[in-house]
Amino acid sequence: MAEDFVTVAWTPSGSVRLIDQTRLPTEEVYIECRTIEEVADAIRTMRVRGAPAIGVTAAMGLALGAQTIQAENFKEFFAALEAMGSLLMRTRPTAVNLAWGVRRLLNLARKSRDLPLPEIKAALVAEARAMQEEDIRINRAMGQHGQSLLPDPARVLTHCNAGGLATAGYGTAVGVIRAATEAGKRIMVWVDETRPLLQGARLTAWELQRAGIPATLITDNMAGHFMARGQVDVVVVGADRIARNGDVANKIGTYSVALLARAHGIPFYVAAPISTLDLSLTDGSQIPIEERAPDEVTHVGGRRVAPAGIRVANPAFDVTPASFVDAIITERGVARAPYDVSLPRLAGEA
Repeated sequence: MAEDFVTVAWTPSGSVRLIDQTRLPTEEVYIECRTIEEVADAIRTMRVRGAPAIGVTAAMGLALGAQTIQAENFKEFFAALEAMGSLLMRTRPTAVNLAWGVRRLLNLARKSRDLPLPEIKAALVAEARAMQEEDIRINRAMGQHGQSLLPDPARVLTHCNAGGLATAGYGTAVGVIRAATEAGKRIMVWVDETRPLLQGARLTAWELQRAGIPATLITDNMAGHFMARGQVDVVVVGADRIARNGDVANKIGTYSVALLARAHGIPFYVAAPISTLDLSLTDGSQIPIEERAPDEVTHVGGRRVAPAGIRVANPAFDVTPASFVDAIITERGVARAPYDVSLPRLAGEA
């Protein structure tokens, strides 16, 4: 089941091509970023979003910026490259994949310091493009590990968007659903709308419909109703950062879904690549939570739905405690509690 859209790509002309996710589902529009500033703006304004996708996009953005650096020696080049990396890392603080993508290219540049600068620039482009292909392979492996956890038939509830649009292709949580469908399992998906930016309604529903997977859109506050009626068998979500103890930062509202799932005895699974693990953090209290603009809450589709002047809180993510997570699905296998043992083992930490 191949994608019929491209989330992020390096073009032959040397730009970064993105599907503009703010225009979906009514318009399928692609944008070309020709400067690192344009890439940073696309990440900041969520024209590209989803932790794995912005990790790859940030890497491509840094490779793009590297081509413009005029330097006499490696020291000057690397200083400029680090400054560009800092620009990208400031755009979205919660998703650790973004910093991972930037650091991967910085590390490559550092290891290549003895090469001529044009060769280093070319190597950075090659690495960013390889990361895109690698991400798709990782997601397919994750899908295979995860689909074994889904019964047949299964009514799966998911929150936000963790499909091909949130990655370089195939998806994490949606990748698990796709892999189960490809294995012949009878899958139906409950799609949370995911306020305030409606990534479920706009993006996940769009992806599943195009993939031919049966899906039903519900508002976020309907999840408990369907669980209580015995109409949800399993919950699968993605993640933007996972602490060493298994606490999971994901789109705001995920914690509520996890609580509901636990109350109703429904398995709650998280699908995320190894690059989403942040083993430097002991628990989720250390994960920075991005606060976004008030008008995302006060407006829908550009139309005001709240009184002018009302105070607004708009955290983009919440943290689900590890005690509510039944398993974390990665490309290297499935981790279960105690996560401070299983996650470092999967990550290959000595």
